[in-house]
Amino acid sequence: MRRRLPAVVLLLMSACQRQTTQGPQGGPPPSLASGPVGQARQLFEQGRLDQALAKLQEAPGDPESLYFQGAVWAKKAESAPLPTPPPAPSPLPWGAAPPAAPELKPEEVTALDFYEKALAARADHSHAHLGIAELLAPHAIRKQEVELAKKKSRPPRRGKAVEPTPEPATGPDWTPERVIREYRAAWQADPKSKAAVEGLIRFAGRVGRLDDAEAGLQELTQRDPERPEPFIHLADFLINDKKDPLGAVEQYKQALVWRADDDATRAKIADIYIAMGIEHWNAGQWSLADSRFKEAQKFVTDRNSPQGLKVRDYTGRLADIRHR
Repeated sequence: MRRRLPAVVLLLMSACQRQTTQGPQGGPPPSLASGPVGQARQLFEQGRLDQALAKLQEAPGDPESLYFQGAVWAKKAESAPLPTPPPAPSPLPWGAAPPAAPELKPEEVTALDFYEKALAARADHSHAHLGIAELLAPHAIRKQEVELAKKKSRPPRRGKAVEPTPEPATGPDWTPERVIREYRAAWQADPKSKAAVEGLIRFAGRVGRLDDAEAGLQELTQRDPERPEPFIHLADFLINDKKDPLGAVEQYKQALVWRADDDATRAKIADIYIAMGIEHWNAGQWSLADSRFKEAQKFVTDRNSPQGLKVRDYTGRLADIRHR
């Protein structure tokens, strides 16, 4: 079953939308600034896509040119009409469904072809991997949603068999597995960029692949290790979506290394220890409960706050039990 979109993924989606550096479908990397590719980039930014493609023919076999041709065709695909189904056989056999429209637009197929040619010329082309991932991600999400809707649909009445819709025998692979592979290949080929990692987090959240989302969040803590935010995002994900309170505490504590006076993060740690302490209390595990409440006390910033009063209440009850 598909899970809900993690809250931390929503935060990252919002943050990524504010980035000024464009990805493959928004334009080529800033490094492509000279020669035919650089000139084509200027034409691209002016919206002169056909002229950009013509300029790129001056370096037809160059990996950057091949990648950039894919990026231009991906841009053209944004405004292209949806694909139409092929002509149905005439007469249509009785009971047969008419042919379905192709999933990808012709412009998307062309873009994918150029990205793959760029990778054939240079297997570690990070932007080409990222271009494929971002090109196919919407189709993979749609595929997931269609399959989920089918599972939720009312079962057929007895006696009426429904044949499953066959997958196309040929054509591009736009499964979630491929999209995730491309995002991972993009981030492995570019150990400094965060675009592919953040793209994987967004996509994995949409298709319910929480392990992949966690891997991306873990990677962000490695790429941005001296800021608290990546650790807080990972911790929020661990507590809210993976239900891993101790793992979340570890990441919140790492965030406090870089911002020790963050009362909001301290309160989150206290809440986790309090919840664990109450769970042990309800199970009659007095020693474990006492340990958790003592840990919570270390992170309570105001002893008279609701957190502080709750810790005081339970520690008082535990003291009464010890003195009986």
